[in-house]
Amino acid sequence: MGWARMKSEGVDAKRLVARHRHNERELRQRQVDIRIREMEADIHSNNTPISKTVKHQPENSRKLLTKKVILAGKLVAIGVAALVAVKIASIVAGIIIVTALTWISYKLFFDSKKKP
Repeated sequence: MGWARMKSEGVDAKRLVARHRHNERELRQRQVDIRIREMEADIHSNNTPISKTVKHQPENSRKLLTKKVILAGKLVAIGVAALVAVKIASIVAGIIIVTALTWISYKLFFDSKKKP
């Protein structure tokens, strides 16, 4: 329907647009209502699987304590191994430094530049 025809027939375009929007809102509302009824029917149906709840049974406290002790032992072992590795590395580094200083001192002070 063109604007010229609507004006010639005396139809107010604003009313027509408002009526169209109103119809769209009613259609959306009907669709929402249908979907809500479907969801309520699903909720209230008796074929919904229901599983019985079970109270949590704590593990044996002795078993749990054993796991914690083993974990603490592993942590202590890793810590001791790291300390030993650092100590060995520092000793090796000290030996290398002392050897290098000794060799440099020998070359500077005791090695004669005169060769026969």
